[in-house]
Amino acid sequence: MEEKEGVVVAFGEIGLDYDRLYLAEKEVQLKYFEAQLDLAVKVQLPLFLHMRAAAEDFERLLKPRLERLPKRGLVHSFTGTKTEMESLVEMGLDIGINGCSLKTEENLEVVKAVPLERLQIETDGPWCEMRPSHASARWKVGGPELVGSVKKEKWERGKMVKGRNESCAIGQVAWVVARVKGVEVKEVAEAAWRNSIRMFGLGEIENG
Repeated sequence: MEEKEGVVVAFGEIGLDYDRLYLAEKEVQLKYFEAQLDLAVKVQLPLFLHMRAAAEDFERLLKPRLERLPKRGLVHSFTGTKTEMESLVEMGLDIGINGCSLKTEENLEVVKAVPLERLQIETDGPWCEMRPSHASARWKVGGPELVGSVKKEKWERGKMVKGRNESCAIGQVAWVVARVKGVEVKEVAEAAWRNSIRMFGLGEIENG
């Protein structure tokens, strides 16, 4: 089998999720997150992190290793509190925002407070779409419309698969974040782009 050269830009996704203890008990998560962080120190890549309802343990394990993780990382799909967000930013981490980060009014207040220089945007497809029942719904008005969707059995080029969140929805995330923060969508998109390039490289050169 022929080997193909690839590019690795991050280490992860790793982290803690206390909302899903039925999938892995807390002690198991703690053991392997600590082991993964020790490995991350060796590979010296930016971290792609997951933290759900586990801020205290997450920071306790991560903080002692930060000096040996100079590239820091992104806490993606962030749904924590404003205080938790501020603590992560103080640690030098970026905050990833998607539809799951925009469900409630409390979420929106957190997003409003995320510094642009620490913001990245994502869709986390096929999950984390913005739904009509979410607090984000009223902020979508006037924003980019998604292409039509069809059942997966009838998929065609240029269409989304019905019931599945896809990467093309990232424009809506940027739009909602911009409206919540009271800035132009271009400012959000450019900041998120610069931050992603700064952290992950992605074969691009950061301008400015």
